[in-house]
Amino acid sequence: MTVIKIVEIIWALSALGLTVLVLLHSPKGDGIGAIGGQAQLFSSTKSAETTLNRVTWGLTVIFMGLTVLLSANLLS
Repeated sequence: MTVIKIVEIIWALSALGLTVLVLLHSPKGDGIGAIGGQAQLFSSTKSAETTLNRVTWGLTVIFMGLTVLLSANLLS
């Protein structure tokens, strides 16, 4: 197994993980339900949401970095 294949596997796993983490985030707005009701302007972030944000940003940096690395052919 070459280094490029290992990096491609890590890249694919980070893409999959990033997709799952983005779907796990709670919605930030009330959407169309805020038209008739009261919109909540201020809400406290829980530690789980903060951790989810940090992990999502970490995977984003890994994914984008590996994308640049693979697209520029720097490993061959």
